[in-house]
Amino acid sequence: MSPACTATGGAAGLLMELVHRLPAPLLEQALTHSSWVEERTGSYERLEFLGDSVLGLAVAAHLYERFPDDEEGKLAKLKAFVVSRRSCAEVARRLGVDELVRSQAPGNEEQRAELAASPTALGNIVEALIGAVYCTWGFEMACRAVVGAFAEQVEYGCTNYVDFKSTLQEYLAVSERTAVYRLVGEEGPPHERVFTSEVLVQGQVEGKGTGRTIKKSEQEAARRALARFGVLEPGGGESGGDVAPAEG
Repeated sequence: MSPACTATGGAAGLLMELVHRLPAPLLEQALTHSSWVEERTGSYERLEFLGDSVLGLAVAAHLYERFPDDEEGKLAKLKAFVVSRRSCAEVARRLGVDELVRSQAPGNEEQRAELAASPTALGNIVEALIGAVYCTWGFEMACRAVVGAFAEQVEYGCTNYVDFKSTLQEYLAVSERTAVYRLVGEEGPPHERVFTSEVLVQGQVEGKGTGRTIKKSEQEAARRALARFGVLEPGGGESGGDVAPAEG
């Protein structure tokens, strides 16, 4: 394990420092929306794909080293929150990626303004920039930069309750969607009751889970929905219905 993934001191501004030192063609690509180019491969999408994986591995490695006594489920919930689309958008704003888009993106003024105002796009661009940093300086440097840039998200997740239901809602809020939970089954004697819940998004069942309480079954349904949406790796944070109950 590289120590770069466990150190945050002095690394808070490293990501943007490296971004400003990127080769001009790579920086331009990382700031280019697919609608601005004839071939989508000339946009930030490929770099975003790469950066998403670099971000996930960097955060996972950091959490693994930082919390040696935490179980997989707790680490998975924290990771899902830290790398969520909403977190990426918040980090983008905090780092000034919106201003970078307005000043250096290759589109016209109207296009740049529209891109800079979109939380989803900013989150995508952060991942693209991470991918570009990885391509230029390798994983150890990219990991250190990521850990520094997302340190506030990690601290927030450590000091505030983070669960699958809230993470799912944060993920859906970016696209103005909401999750609806419904109880679809219960079985067993009163002292060993098992509940089954589904989570629906725009009327579509996206996850189904079981648990000893209704809240725990909803937690498992939310976890499965996060895996389905690609926010959480399939099987990550498997709870077996024993996830800590959500607040409210």
